Amino acid sequence: MAHITLAITGSIASYKAADLVSSLKKQGYSVSVLMTKAATDFIQPLTLQVLSQNLVHLDVMQEPYPDQVNHIERGKETDLFIVAPATANTIAKLAYGFADNMVTATALALPHYVPKLVAPAMNTKMYDHPATQTNLNTLENYGYTIISPKESLLACGDVGRGALADLDTILQQIKEKLHEQTL
Repeated sequence: MAHITLAITGSIASYKAADLVSSLKKQGYSVSVLMTKAATDFIQPLTLQVLSQNLVHLDVMQEPYPDQVNHIERGKETDLFIVAPATANTIAKLAYGFADNMVTATALALPHYVPKLVAPAMNTKMYDHPATQTNLNTLENYGYTIISPKESLLACGDVGRGALADLDTILQQIKEKLHEQTL
């Protein structure tokens, strides 16, 4: 079965990653989890480690295996890469090629043929901002598939587009991308 690398960034929606990892594992996928420092403020790495049955990778400078460069190895083993939830900050870093954390460094190290998905989650004003929309367009030009956020009551109390897409929508996109790879 395919190996999925899930990158989690610092959004209130980070807690939903636990359900995503659990669902992927139940469907037979192998899952590696990468987290930004901000993501660990919302959900504990141990939760995701237990659910994924793999180490959670947090720091691009931490090399747990002396014979490997961690972010390069993560890229080599990945059949599909997804950032969910993806903050405006991480979307901007990906669009501009930053490699200052485990998520962005691994994204840059991915082979070109690996499907890449981004599921934004943020306040409506942040999502609709021209900079964010330009960055999302740039990612699409780089070959990323954007899983559009839904309209909902947001954690800040606003109502609008910006909530992380439903789990079923994300899972369907993952299945479709993996199916395309096998054709």
